[in-house]
Amino acid sequence: MRLMLYNIRYAVGLGSPGLIPLPGARYLFSDSGALKRITAFIKEQKPDIVGLVEVDTGSMRSGRINQAVAISEALGHYSCYECKYGESSVNQVLPILRKQANAFLASPKVTGERFHYFDTGIKRLIIELELDEVAIFLVHLSLKYRHRQFQLRRLYELVKGSSKPVIIAGDFNAFWGEDETFLFCKAAGLRSANPEKLPTYPSNSPRQELDFILYSDGIEVTDFSIPRVELSDHLPLICDFEITAAKTTSTE
Repeated sequence: MRLMLYNIRYAVGLGSPGLIPLPGARYLFSDSGALKRITAFIKEQKPDIVGLVEVDTGSMRSGRINQAVAISEALGHYSCYECKYGESSVNQVLPILRKQANAFLASPKVTGERFHYFDTGIKRLIIELELDEVAIFLVHLSLKYRHRQFQLRRLYELVKGSSKPVIIAGDFNAFWGEDETFLFCKAAGLRSANPEKLPTYPSNSPRQELDFILYSDGIEVTDFSIPRVELSDHLPLICDFEITAAKTTSTE
């Protein structure tokens, strides 16, 4: 089974538009050509599951195009998505921001989906995609270190509560790389699909490992790669894996 994780930056491409050279200005202008290039790239990789971070689900920026649906239809995949902010956040009603989401696209049979939420941070959404033999969680963690630590504790609880092998994928905003996730992984019994700690950001000159695919016992990673494509400010992660055993839960 092939999992792709990709922060597509709302398909706005790289840098700021020449007419408005201000920080953050690029986030206001989507690029239909960029969406087509991202879609073509994803389709070329033939993933079974795609975790998309920073997806526009139909704001004026994207020309009212739901990028999650557009990509999923091109792939022939099922899709689920939700605004990444807390349910009571003011961002849920603000233009553009209320359409900023994360999404799962999947070709295997989906037995369930759940939306969980962190108690801290601005970006609070956790999407759980349940397949026959594995549960996969998609996250976009806080920019603040303290909030990320609270969020990792919540993820620990979800991992321990799962009856199936688990994968956690997402943009962790872990500016200290694996050092930030080390204790969490040890406590939750997770390993990184990227043992060489290859950087994923920025895409044009990668220096930081911000994006992670973590997996539990019962899963064997058979291949892993980070294609050098500059379609977003993040590089995509591609992980091939097999389910080797059902997760066992302690009876203590």
